[in-house]
Amino acid sequence: MRAVVQRVKRSWVKVDGKTVGEIGRGLNILLGVGKGDTEEDARKLAKKIANLRIFEDEGGKFQHSLLDIKGEALIVSQFTLYANVRKGRRPSFEEAEEPGRAEHLYNRFVEEMKALGVGVRTGVFGAMMEVYIENWGPVTIVLDSSEL
Repeated sequence: MRAVVQRVKRSWVKVDGKTVGEIGRGLNILLGVGKGDTEEDARKLAKKIANLRIFEDEGGKFQHSLLDIKGEALIVSQFTLYANVRKGRRPSFEEAEEPGRAEHLYNRFVEEMKALGVGVRTGVFGAMMEVYIENWGPVTIVLDSSEL
């Protein structure tokens, strides 16, 4: 699984012009599922993200996690995180998991975040979405479950 994690002041996602998920201070998580990913990948990635110390203390140091600040997460599915552009100009998505299994693992990740105590909102799996991100910092981190 791959995730692009952005610390946000607020973030929301719209489908067909309607807001379907919205958070205040917390993390916007763009999540992609790759071939061969497992429920264990979802568990360890959720745990890592929820505990990332990327929120500042009074001295300006990254000391607090999403859990520490009682922040929220907006989790948006994004298979394009598995784009392969090594050949040609058109991305290949052969490394992305097939939609049915990807949706299952995406939902597993969402449930793992909730189980850790994170307030979660989501987009709509597989939909064309407009994602609004008020990045705070900016702070953006890319994670891959195969590297954890």
